[in-house]
Amino acid sequence: MNASDSTTLSRTLGLFPATNLVIADMIGAGIFTTSGLLLAELGSPLLMIALWAGGGILALCGALCYGALGAAMPRAGGEYVYLSRQFHPIFGFLTGWVSFFAGFSAPLAAIALGFSEYLTSALPGSLAWGDDVTVKRAIAALAIASLTLVHLRGIAFGASVQNVLTIGKVLLVVGLIGFGFAFGDGSFGHISVRDPVAGGSGWRTVALSLMWIMFAYTGWNASAYVGSEIRNPGRNLPLSLVAGTGLVLVLYCALNVLYVYAVPPQDLQGEIAVGSLAAARLFGDSARTAISLAIAFALLSSIGALVILGPRVYYAMAQDGYFFRSLAEVHPVFRVPSKAIVLQCLLAIVMVVSGTFEQILTYMGFGLGIFPILVVMGVFKLPRADRPPLYAAAAMLFASVSVLILVLAYLERPVESSIAILTVLAGLPFYVVFARARVRRDAIP
Repeated sequence: MNASDSTTLSRTLGLFPATNLVIADMIGAGIFTTSGLLLAELGSPLLMIALWAGGGILALCGALCYGALGAAMPRAGGEYVYLSRQFHPIFGFLTGWVSFFAGFSAPLAAIALGFSEYLTSALPGSLAWGDDVTVKRAIAALAIASLTLVHLRGIAFGASVQNVLTIGKVLLVVGLIGFGFAFGDGSFGHISVRDPVAGGSGWRTVALSLMWIMFAYTGWNASAYVGSEIRNPGRNLPLSLVAGTGLVLVLYCALNVLYVYAVPPQDLQGEIAVGSLAAARLFGDSARTAISLAIAFALLSSIGALVILGPRVYYAMAQDGYFFRSLAEVHPVFRVPSKAIVLQCLLAIVMVVSGTFEQILTYMGFGLGIFPILVVMGVFKLPRADRPPLYAAAAMLFASVSVLILVLAYLERPVESSIAILTVLAGLPFYVVFARARVRRDAIP
């Protein structure tokens, strides 16, 4: 095996698994946990549903832009590659730095904890093994480690497992929506109910709610991270982004209508496990266990997607000399960035052991909203033939609305937002160290 073979990924993913990766990464803890919190803030079911639709349109605009960029630069790493090539390596490094903590490892830990919450809710006897918190954290860590082992076996094997998990997740959501409306006990009259005491729907509250919603839509750019492993990326990469995001937009809006149809707004406000509550109201308490198990299964798909995606960013950074060089190594048999995968697994498990679900989620929304704004503006740096008017309009809409959301969300929650900004700034000295080391290596004849 020559030197290039040790750092080269293989193009094995077609349109179907690439699209599944987008869907798997998007449909995660957010859609099953945030609607009750949103309703408590907004006080209006109709406004909440409208914001879910608006967030989906914004994600679709981002997917269009990333699709154009991914077709032009089909490499592993996603926005790290786009920012490094079109602006400056420092921006690529910082987005990778934020991804390392807030973009992949923290969501991986949070979703794994969500998985353990739903699983122990369905199987309360499992908590008899020890302290509740310890058992839940152990289950979460085991889920991360297990799927890490699966995806260390190669992208083709991992994708086949991921396809099964994602198809199961989509069938769960579609089945819940279909059977819920057809046979469930609910009322569309709930949608028009408004509770003026629940929260104020001023611009700051709307912006904060949209930021939470965009966290639930995180993953609309998923297949861009595996650009080096997609066959015919000029066609399949943008199609996977748009098709996956469009499908999830429809499912999210339908699920939120179902939540409100099933549960009166005053009972839904502040509820975390909205999926199991809606199932209990629609079909009776006996359905709660079955739906909790099904949602736990669905979250396994999200864990698997993050195990695939994050390491490709660190791999791309290491290839360019802006991260630890060992992370650019590819397993000689399974052709995956195995060291990057293991590193992310260890960091996520540390977060699971040391933090709670709420603590891990606190600053992710703001941190993840910063760099995509700059990425989509890169559309204007593409040759004119590669950016039709639709892409330019999508980029302007995404960037302007995202900036407004961040400004208003900062005013509403300055502490959490400041922590996210400090996370970005903390990456600057590390960039200097890696950049200087890269220069020294390049100077060696």
